Amino acid sequence: MTLRASHSVPVRLTVLAALLAGLSAPALAVSNSVVISQVYGGGGNTGASHRNDFIELFNRGSTPVDLSTWSVQYAGSAGSSWQQTRLTGTLLPGQYYLVQEGGNAAVGTVLPTPDATASIAMSGTAGKVALVSNQTTLTVSNPASNPAVVDFVGFGSATNAYEGAAPTGTLSNGTGAIRNDGGCTDTDNNGADFTVATPTPRNSASPYKLCGGGGTNPDPVAQPIALNCPATITGRAGAGGSGILRASDPDSIVDSATITGGARTGISLAGFTAAAGIGDSASVQLTVDASVAGGNYPVAVTFTNDDGQSASCTVNVLVSGEQTISQLQGSGAASPFNNTVQTTTGVITKLLSSGYYIQDPQGDRDPTTPDAIYVYTGSANAPGKVGDLVRVTGTVTEYTPSGAPRSYTEIKDITASANLGVGQPVSVTNIQLGAEDLRRYEGMLVSFSGGLTVNGNGYLGDRGELVLGNGRLETPTNRYRPNTPEAIALAAANERNMVVLDDNSFTTPAHIPYLGQDGTVRAGDTVNDLVGVLDFGAVGGGGGWYKLQPTETPTFSRTNPREAAPAIAAGNVRVASANVLNFFTTFTNGGDVTGATSGKGCTIGNSTSAGNCRGADNMAEYIRQRDKIVNELKAMDADAVGLMEIQNNGDTAVSYLVDALNASIGSTTYAYVPKPPATGTDAIRVAMIYKPSKLSLVGGAMSDNDSINNRPPMAQTFQVRSNGAKFSLIVNHLKSKGSCGGGAGNTDSGDGQGCWNATRVQQATRLAQYFIPAVVTASGDPDVLAVGDFNSYGHEDPINYLTGTGMVNELERFVRPNGTPYSYVFDGMSGYLDHALASSTLDPQVVGVTEWHNNADEPEAIDYNIGDTADDPYVNNAFRASDHDPVVVSLNLAGASMDVTASVKIVQSGLVLSRGTSKSTGTVTFTNTSGATLTGPLQFRLDGLTGGTLDNASGNQGGAPYITLPVSNLAAGASVTVTTTFSNPNKTTIVYKPVLISGTF
Repeated sequence: MTLRASHSVPVRLTVLAALLAGLSAPALAVSNSVVISQVYGGGGNTGASHRNDFIELFNRGSTPVDLSTWSVQYAGSAGSSWQQTRLTGTLLPGQYYLVQEGGNAAVGTVLPTPDATASIAMSGTAGKVALVSNQTTLTVSNPASNPAVVDFVGFGSATNAYEGAAPTGTLSNGTGAIRNDGGCTDTDNNGADFTVATPTPRNSASPYKLCGGGGTNPDPVAQPIALNCPATITGRAGAGGSGILRASDPDSIVDSATITGGARTGISLAGFTAAAGIGDSASVQLTVDASVAGGNYPVAVTFTNDDGQSASCTVNVLVSGEQTISQLQGSGAASPFNNTVQTTTGVITKLLSSGYYIQDPQGDRDPTTPDAIYVYTGSANAPGKVGDLVRVTGTVTEYTPSGAPRSYTEIKDITASANLGVGQPVSVTNIQLGAEDLRRYEGMLVSFSGGLTVNGNGYLGDRGELVLGNGRLETPTNRYRPNTPEAIALAAANERNMVVLDDNSFTTPAHIPYLGQDGTVRAGDTVNDLVGVLDFGAVGGGGGWYKLQPTETPTFSRTNPREAAPAIAAGNVRVASANVLNFFTTFTNGGDVTGATSGKGCTIGNSTSAGNCRGADNMAEYIRQRDKIVNELKAMDADAVGLMEIQNNGDTAVSYLVDALNASIGSTTYAYVPKPPATGTDAIRVAMIYKPSKLSLVGGAMSDNDSINNRPPMAQTFQVRSNGAKFSLIVNHLKSKGSCGGGAGNTDSGDGQGCWNATRVQQATRLAQYFIPAVVTASGDPDVLAVGDFNSYGHEDPINYLTGTGMVNELERFVRPNGTPYSYVFDGMSGYLDHALASSTLDPQVVGVTEWHNNADEPEAIDYNIGDTADDPYVNNAFRASDHDPVVVSLNLAGASMDVTASVKIVQSGLVLSRGTSKSTGTVTFTNTSGATLTGPLQFRLDGLTGGTLDNASGNQGGAPYITLPVSNLAAGASVTVTTTFSNPNKTTIVYKPVLISGTF
């Protein structure tokens, strides 16, 4: 069957090798119960006999079969990807069961009322259908050996799995596979058991057929009455309506019908015709008088037969009436006229591709009832243009997008519409976002008071959406501990304070909307005097929410301008962390940075394949990604940088990045820290780069390869060349919040911490109790800075644990007093997953911390990827180099110092007093007698000085003046002489103890 618009089922291509394994399988046992009796896949195609595909089942056995846990499943002729339709009810001996699948309402005849309905797009020529006694989706090309498979039919010569020697013949748009003898034949051979002919679909109301031979019922039971009742009958107030109900019995005569429930004046039965004989149908007309007011009336009708049996069905009588829009909407969460056919009148305020909005210009002056409603037409045109008054008749329904927290009232299944001419102008209603329930304004023409802030732009490129709020929305657990009253209240406030600005289209936009002249629209920017219709529907990322379809072009203000580089207080060492968003030198197309175009792969654990690769798809994307990251690193100008999400391929990826960074700078400014012995089992790892001119490595890199860390933290101790100070940098990348698993504590508990929280707490515990102490012991220095992507917001359990052990949260210390710290934007809320945690000894030496918002505020649509959007807004700059913002830390590290007086010979000259100036001068000579070079800087300190003041002191340390010697180092045997000048107005004796210090005060 050719794929058509109404069968929107994804097609999955599979490789031939996987298919060959399913060409043969053991045959199923002959079924003495339920079998597949017809298969038809040409529904709705050109020349189709019926509008829908279908699968027919038949009970050829002697006992009823409960189908409530069963399913029918379909796969393509050579496929192993199965789609299932769940079954319900009990199938009696000799009874048929009709499963309706996908189709096209424009071609072919309508099927009898189906017993089960789905939308699988079956092939019109060849495929596979399995009847399964459970509702577990099959996974192999030939499932015939699965004990849960009750019956199996392979149809068409191209099919690779079937019962017996051959599949059924090949089908067409006008033919189906029909089991012989009305479904009774079953020799476990598809080719022999089925005939290809014009399909004759039967349902549970069709005449029964009791099989003879192997399927004969030796002890026949009284068969029940089979009903064929429509689910609904529609009518209109003032005009009425009617529908036909039918019933039959395979072993009795249906001879009466009565209303046994929901009886009311104006609804009655008329024209009953008894069955002409056993197995024939009786019929009756359920009529609705013109006097019946609009509404939904469930009516129960009971049929009886000449054996004293009875069976009942309930028909929903939907009578349309004239209601105002406000009456249809009502003041509750759902319309009081839900699932009824109604007529209403309003002025068109907005046309969309699948419908239009109408609003009552007068309204009902009740602030709890919306004055507008959406009319869903599908592909049909609206009856007028914006400003026209129209009358519409259709079914009032509550539409709930998948995953949405509430429904939305609309009118669908339009049976009549009329243009009544130009309507009255509709006034714009001003609302305050965050202060009111948006349900009160469903479908209405509204404006938002003041400016709204852009809070999310992740789906701008593929859906044309921006998440707006009254101010910046903060992730609750970024500010408060999870599950506290404060966090719960903030989550509720955020939900109220959120609306999605759409672009008047429900598809990928032809051009990315709302980008400014500088090629972006940033979170934190504002839009003023926004006017449009308040819609409700699916939003990017899943679920549904209120969406504004603008009627006037929005105007944005760049209230959150880009910063060319991070601004931070000066110190003597600058450290940063940067998530480089899957920087790989091996590409998803199988090529790599060397120019190879195929055959390469990435490693996860013991698996190596191109399917494990992330990041750039090809060389062109790699260059764009690399250049953005280089621009980011160059602008930060940090002396050491911790990197997350770089390919775990030894030092290959990090060396390529360093080479590109140095080439952009024009000198060999940076080097990478050689990888530690263990880098984990993930496709990505953490890494470090640094400036050798500023820092030297002390020992090798360390990592913690404990099984809790699939991306082990990496540590490196550095020494500052200018003053000998040491500190250790630890780069971390904890378990992500997505794809729950791993048992207790790792599911999403709904407290805002997401999945894998227990694992992250274990990783934080391991970091604090084992790895940091190990690093401190190895370095001999307590100064530790832990940075990286902890995948935990500011007050979540892992961070709370680490700060509880004495680590200081530097973002809370430096950034929180001036605003919201954030490095990541998700679901329209901002928070920081990227941290800078200092040991208690390092904390006093931290002089500044900042987040550079070059990434999180930027739309994903402007990143390095090619072909993801209709436009290509890529610019070779530092913005949207990643989805995380980098964190920059400024340190002012105190230099290491050591008394080296014992290593030198000190010779002091006598002091000469100048009578004119009253100053005394002399010299002091230091000769290195240690046999080894003394490392500078070298400080001559005058301890216990009395009798005068040292005029030429370089500084003062601990109350004693000192002079910095004019040499960087003092070689073995070398000497250096300095002059001392003292103010000595009293002409007293000057006394001091000479001390030589190596290091900086």
